[in-house]
This record gives sequence, structure tokens and C-alpha cells, in this order.
Amino acid sequence: MRRRTIFLGAALTIFAASLPANAQQAGLVTRPSAHGTRATLDRFTAAVREAGWIVFTEVDHASAARDVGMTLRARTVVLFGNPRAGTPGMAANPTLAIDLPMRVLVWEDDQGRTFITRSTGADIAERVFARHGVTVPPEGQRNTEAFIETLVRKAAE
Repeated sequence: MRRRTIFLGAALTIFAASLPANAQQAGLVTRPSAHGTRATLDRFTAAVREAGWIVFTEVDHASAARDVGMTLRARTVVLFGNPRAGTPGMAANPTLAIDLPMRVLVWEDDQGRTFITRSTGADIAERVFARHGVTVPPEGQRNTEAFIETLVRKAAE
């Protein structure tokens, strides 16, 4: 029985490793982009600013890998938010600041295709806000979902 369990675990590991890099994961939505990584990043930044929000920074993991002599396809995280909305929450719940601002990932697969990955509204409510004692009602989750999807769609199409 133990050998069968080990075999099953190994088979599942191999199966999981063979899934496409852009397979959907719980709480994440990945959308292909019609543009290269830099253009997708620029389009996302423009969409955020058009909505009256700000882009705090970009974290370029591929650049960091190059700095230590390693290679990594494009993997850039964009941190963005709305200080008018986030500041009151952080003032009341200081630990919320460790999980904000929001973020998306723009990345490239092994075939050179560009994707943008974001969290769902429900995931943000459960993973980010709930652990700091903040309850986001269903309507707020739907609004977050729609807003971030609009930004991502503008970046990708």
C-alpha cells in the first residue's frame, strides 16, 4: 500500500508539472495578451492611471535573475492601488499594509507568448482582507473583480 501511495504521489507530481504554464489556479485568472510584455505593462499602467489610481512600482524578476547570472523569462509584478481607498483601511488595520497594494503579474511563456495574471475579487477578499479582520461583502468582491478585469482587459487586448 505504501509503495502504491508513493507511486500515486509521483504520478500526480509529474502530471502537475506537465500542465501548461498558463493553467488557471484557484484564485487566479490568466489572460493572454495580444502584445509583448513591455507593451502589456505600459497598457496596464495607462489603464490604472486612467482609472485615477496609481502604479507604485514594477518588480522585474527577470532583471534580478540576470543580475545574479541566471536566466528567467519575463516575470514583472506591477503594484498598484488607490491611496484614498487603502489608507483608511491601513489606519484601522496596520497589518493590511503588508498585503497592499494590489498586484498583477505580466509574464512570458516558453513560446514567447505574453500573459497577465491577476487575483479574483473573492481571492483578494479571502486571502488579503479577511486575514486582517476586514470583511468584504459579496458586492465589494464583485466590484473588485470587475474593476481589475477591466484593467487587465485594457492591457491585453
